[in-house]
Amino acid sequence: MNQIFNEVLNANQHCAESFGAKAKLAMTPARHFAILTCMDARLDPAKFAGLAEGDAHVIRNAGGRATDDAIRSLVISYKLLGTREWFVIHHTKCGMETFSDKIMRRLLATSLQTATYDGYQWQDPGNGAGSTEGEYIDWLTIFDQKESVMADVRRLRNHPLVPAEIPIYGMIYDVQSGKLLEVPEAISIGVPTQQAWSRAA
Repeated sequence: MNQIFNEVLNANQHCAESFGAKAKLAMTPARHFAILTCMDARLDPAKFAGLAEGDAHVIRNAGGRATDDAIRSLVISYKLLGTREWFVIHHTKCGMETFSDKIMRRLLATSLQTATYDGYQWQDPGNGAGSTEGEYIDWLTIFDQKESVMADVRRLRNHPLVPAEIPIYGMIYDVQSGKLLEVPEAISIGVPTQQAWSRAA
């Protein structure tokens, strides 16, 4: 087994030794909200949103985008597990801003090895065979963080499986300051309709 594998198992052993009352946590999130955010390793939603185990659902993917699978998780989150508010949180200096669909497809067609980035462009080592399967994937790259947050909130707000009474907040996490920055236009898009609030009251 490699070093990372052993490190993970050792860390888990320490965690399990002090697990205690966490074994009694409910399946439903105690604070009844969900976060959709990026998988970037610099983001720790537990810290920037003040979460403890059992507080909220955190759904992550590349870019924090409102993909079909993210929507699937969010629908389960409210329909079966009772979340009532959602946050869409993208972040500054996101890797999804550094390439386009065309670049990703070219890199994958060249080889399946890990590419390198010099701060300006991506280079592929070209070792081994590539694949053209990347042509069939929408990589949902980001060219403007504010616009992408607005687009994702809009998609959720207009989705037929998302109740109109769920508030959806759009934000950007600043990886250099640790601050959550509101995107007012996205928050306006995510406001519940008055009619829905009346029905929920």
